[in-house]
Amino acid sequence: MKKIINAVDDFVSEQMQGMALAYPDLRVSLDPKYIARMDLPQAGKVALISGGGSGHEPLHAGFVGTGMLAAACPGEIFTSPTPDQLYEAARIVASDAGVLLLIKNYTGDVLNFETATELIHAEGIPIQTVLVDDDIAVKSAIKTAGRRGTGSTVITEKIAGAAAEAGYDLDTCAEIARRVNRNGRSMGLALTSCTVPAAGKVTFQLATDEIEVGIGIHGEPGIRRESLMSADKMTERLTEEILSDNSYSRVIREWDRINGTWLEREIVDETLGRGDEVIALVNSMGGTPISELYIVYRKLVELCDAHGIKIIRNLIGPYITSLDMQGFSITLVKFDDELIKLWDAPVKTPALRWGI
Repeated sequence: MKKIINAVDDFVSEQMQGMALAYPDLRVSLDPKYIARMDLPQAGKVALISGGGSGHEPLHAGFVGTGMLAAACPGEIFTSPTPDQLYEAARIVASDAGVLLLIKNYTGDVLNFETATELIHAEGIPIQTVLVDDDIAVKSAIKTAGRRGTGSTVITEKIAGAAAEAGYDLDTCAEIARRVNRNGRSMGLALTSCTVPAAGKVTFQLATDEIEVGIGIHGEPGIRRESLMSADKMTERLTEEILSDNSYSRVIREWDRINGTWLEREIVDETLGRGDEVIALVNSMGGTPISELYIVYRKLVELCDAHGIKIIRNLIGPYITSLDMQGFSITLVKFDDELIKLWDAPVKTPALRWGI
């Protein structure tokens, strides 16, 4: 293993120390670990908080700032943040308007965020939760925890963050985040696995002429292994899967802030088809250069055009990664006028900024 690190146990702390020096306008805490905006709390402004295992940077810490996250809590590599991290971050940034927790659908994240939700509620802070589950590589929630939270997380954080910045109330911010999730679909593939520092070796083995289709962002193997193919063919594999996926139904748990308890509700994804407008995220898994992503985007536009779907906004680059994995993912999110307006709103974070 070759990594630009000092010691495995210091990986997360030292990267956070570097962020503190690079972005002195952010509040960086090492015990417990969180990154937060300096200018919060503000009366009447909802605080949007997310988090997850480190190794996915710039998600989530790179999206803390004006127009996006109020705070982010990094866990150890590919490990959920603990409830006390989320609780302390919420206490730092919460105002009377409350806190919205965005949760990627992984078992550890869900359990720890749920515990944190109850702690934050006990503190008297209004709170809502939204689960992000956009990875269509998982076809059913019957035998698994359901679809994983991947590329749509970035877009949800941007749009819900803009709503919070604009002064939308807690319930409205939560509903906007849910709308993005219902309209978003993602899928990825890998040419190589990633190397987790603590393990010191790749998570799974691929021959030089193989690719893994449907991988997860924690280095999970995909749903099938195929022979290496051209960039256009790889793009077509993912795009056709995304465009053919409609009406996915599942039951999820969300916090009922009025009654202070958990409730279950059925969620069905919106359809995606001819005449729709979308934002496209072509995302590097960490080891793929942007030049190759542009080749993918070129083909993605062609495929969407052929299906009567218009890409009106795009992100191309490393936004939700899996350490050093070579590969890419595609995310398509259907938009309406309100979501476009919120997407275009000013944002100023370490990893995403425009309009300021």
